[in-house]
Amino acid sequence: MGVLKIIVTVIQVILAIALIAAVVMQSGRSAGLSGVISGGAETLFGKKKGLDELLGKITVVVAILFGAVCLLLVVWE
Repeated sequence: MGVLKIIVTVIQVILAIALIAAVVMQSGRSAGLSGVISGGAETLFGKKKGLDELLGKITVVVAILFGAVCLLLVVWE
């Protein structure tokens, strides 16, 4: 196993941990019974602001990078 492949594998592990962290840190869409009632209002009025929006964007970027690195490692074999 070459040094470059080891580096890419380590990057993949870091991206996997970052992706898990980004998904877990996002707030849930419904938090019990109160989430059922206010969930429709949030969708209607667009309450998603601030940290949730940032975490959503980070999740998309990290997921795309993770997929690209996975494809790179598969093609590399």
